[in-house]
Amino acid sequence: MASSERIFVQAIRRYCAAHDIAVDVRAGGWLIAMRRGEQRHFAFGYDIGLNSAIAHRLANDKSATSEALTLDGVPCIPHHLFLNPKLGENVVGAGWRDEMLRLLRANPQGVVVKPNEGTSGRSVFRVTTEAELDHGVGEVFAMSAGLVISPYVAIEQEVRVVLLDDAPLVVYSKQRGSDWRHNLDAGAKPVLLEDGEARTACVKLAIDAASAIGITFASIDVTRVDGTWRVLEINSGVMMEALAKLHPELVQATYDAALDRVFEETH
Repeated sequence: MASSERIFVQAIRRYCAAHDIAVDVRAGGWLIAMRRGEQRHFAFGYDIGLNSAIAHRLANDKSATSEALTLDGVPCIPHHLFLNPKLGENVVGAGWRDEMLRLLRANPQGVVVKPNEGTSGRSVFRVTTEAELDHGVGEVFAMSAGLVISPYVAIEQEVRVVLLDDAPLVVYSKQRGSDWRHNLDAGAKPVLLEDGEARTACVKLAIDAASAIGITFASIDVTRVDGTWRVLEINSGVMMEALAKLHPELVQATYDAALDRVFEETH
C-alpha cells in the first residue's frame, strides 16, 4: 500500500482485502473498481457510490442545496447563484453584476464569493468593497462556470456530521486556526464532539438536511450563528483525510460501514 495514497483509497484497499474483493486502482487513485464474483462497483473521487444521481448533483451544487433545504424548511446559509457571463447573455442575463452589488450593499458586514461546485475552501473570498467583489468574482469565473454569493456570518462553531442513512457515524467540530475559514485544508483541526446538547442539535439538523435532498451517505457541515444552528453545505463525497491522522480506526470503521451497504445492496 503506497503511503502517498489518500486515506480514502487506503481504506477501500483494507476493506477489499478483508472481504475477498478484487480492487483495481486507476487514474492516480481517483477511480477505483471493486469486484467480487459477479458484483462490480466503482468509487470515484471521494464518492463511494451509495447516493442517487440526483442527490449527488444536488449536494455538489451549493445553490441547489440551499434552495432544496429552504423548500423543506431546513435552516441554512443562503447561496445565490451567478453563472459565468462567458456563457452568453441569453443564459446569464444582463443584470448579474447589479444583483451582485445589491447583495453586497444588503450585507454591510461583507459577503463570501466562492465556486458553486467544489470543496476544501479553494478560491473563497470574503469581500466588503466593490473592488474586492470584482477581484473575487474574476478569480472564480476564471476557473468556474458558476459562483455563489452568501452573506458573511460570524461563525461561532462549525460541526461536520457524517451520516449513513440516519445514523451519525462521525461528529466533530472544526477548530479554526488563524484563518477566518473553518476548512480543514486551511488549517482547522478536527475535534470529536462529545454527547451533549450541541451534538444532539447538529445531528438532528444534519438528518433533516439529508432527508431534504434524499442523500444516503454524506458529510454535512452545520454552523452556529447568533446561537442558532444552520446548514452550511452537504458533501456527497465523504473526505476524512485530516480526521484519519487523529482517529484512523474511526475513519476506517466509517468507510467499512458504507462499503458494507454497497455490497449488501448488490447481492
